[in-house]
Amino acid sequence: MSSTSGPARGATASGPTAAILTASDGCAAGVVPDRSGVIARRVLLELGFRIADSAIVPDEVDAIRERVGAWAASGIQLVLTTGGTGLGPRDRTPEAVAPLLDRELPGYGELLRSEGLRDTPMAVLSRSLAGSIGATLVIVLPGSPRAVESGLRTLAPTIPHALQLLAGDTAHSRSVRARND
Repeated sequence: MSSTSGPARGATASGPTAAILTASDGCAAGVVPDRSGVIARRVLLELGFRIADSAIVPDEVDAIRERVGAWAASGIQLVLTTGGTGLGPRDRTPEAVAPLLDRELPGYGELLRSEGLRDTPMAVLSRSLAGSIGATLVIVLPGSPRAVESGLRTLAPTIPHALQLLAGDTAHSRSVRARND
């Protein structure tokens, strides 16, 4: 398992924190380059995130669950996984992450599949999901580099608000109620 700790080059100290987990037997063994993790890092940095950590693990439920759970417990605001969302026998990332979630965000998975259909009919085979563990937003993306970039850009407009809500800042709810009263 490889891991990189500390802020990424070019990250700002003031941005929200993110961690990236690539679940791939080939990447973990060093046989295949981690293109999806590299793309996730680039897009998150463009969106103003500070990369707190990243890792590559094999497609093993326990390894995925351990890393995602540890990052959430450490207070990282966004945990992004890539890989293991298909129907292959070793694709187990949703099974690893789902039991950790306090609340699932089904709209994220639905939106990812819907937008993915613009690129490929195979998007319906993705089992991408998202949810929260405490104040941490967890997004499970496919392993395709194109799907990672497209998925992050699709969800980008909603991520800051989701993080705000998970941090307990729900002031918008009070103002909406006040206008409706």
